[in-house]
Amino acid sequence: MTAISPPARLAAPHEALGQDELALATRNHGLPLEALRYDITPAGLHYVLIHYDIPDAAADAWRLTVRGRVRNPLSLDLDTLMSLPSATHRVTLECAGNGRALLSPRPVSQPWLLEAVGTAEWTGVPLRTLLAAADVAPDAVEAVFTGADHGLERGVEQDYQRSLPLSVATADGPEVLVAYAMNDAPLPPQHGYPLRLIVPGWYGMAHVKWLRDITLTRTPFTGFQQATAYRYRQTPEAPGEPVTRIAPRALLIPPGFPDFMSRTRVVHPGPVLLEGRAWSGHAPVTRVELSADDAATWRPAQLALPDPAHPWSWRRWHTTWPATPGTHHLTPRATDAEGRTQPTAPPWNRGGFGNNLVQRVTVVCLPG
Repeated sequence: MTAISPPARLAAPHEALGQDELALATRNHGLPLEALRYDITPAGLHYVLIHYDIPDAAADAWRLTVRGRVRNPLSLDLDTLMSLPSATHRVTLECAGNGRALLSPRPVSQPWLLEAVGTAEWTGVPLRTLLAAADVAPDAVEAVFTGADHGLERGVEQDYQRSLPLSVATADGPEVLVAYAMNDAPLPPQHGYPLRLIVPGWYGMAHVKWLRDITLTRTPFTGFQQATAYRYRQTPEAPGEPVTRIAPRALLIPPGFPDFMSRTRVVHPGPVLLEGRAWSGHAPVTRVELSADDAATWRPAQLALPDPAHPWSWRRWHTTWPATPGTHHLTPRATDAEGRTQPTAPPWNRGGFGNNLVQRVTVVCLPG
């Protein structure tokens, strides 16, 4: 076998992005940050990460099976699944690798900056409804989710698979969905058509796309994406901690207008409205602050009231900045109800996961 991917590695000092990373970047795309203005991200602007290939999915032949440690195994076609009671949740999704390309040394993988995020309204059948119909056995501890995407990663041939503890899979808040619609339309192919998992508050690796099987197990799942990938590790041999819930983050909608190549923002002197979004998968965001001097001092921004109908969606924030001629560095910072605050130094790990380092936006204010 040739041309297989090497084991996970770190970029050498001053190593530029390689063709493999650029190839990943052309297959996957982030949210243009000006699209943070939308409460609900249009499907074509929502971030996308595809591990392997988009499967050739024919709706009339698709079946979802629920098996393993259950008393009543299920095999459901799409019509049957869509006839069951449904729910719609507005959920912010973020890739676990968001911010990876800002780390040093850089983990070699999908080179995300800050744009691997989006918020959509997902419609589907609550997972707990399906598990109740399957009558889960008392000794089951996890639900393993298998997608139809198949590939090779670090020498391991695999279907994409992840698991959730049964306590998460059956919870009524946040409610996990087996989704078949995004923003009131069928799932686009790149977002998992015809079925995907939605796990509010968890990073994107848990939201298994092209979902075709749910297996209940009496022992924890140890597949590649669970036990090898998506772990917070400082060294290759460390077992690491699992990547689960989304760390708090605030992003600023880029103010003014951009320079084409550098994307440096340009504004005119005077009051400038600054707006953005903030979210956390652990607890509601309770504070957003802004620094206009590269994180030397902070002042509070106004945070929109929480929407009880959408507890797992981002919240809008805004403030006014008095722009004066010169170069400035704007930095927002979010804090959630459990006291988690974005760091001003990057939390490094070998996978580049969970890097919720504060955003720094360079703004040039023109002379008056």
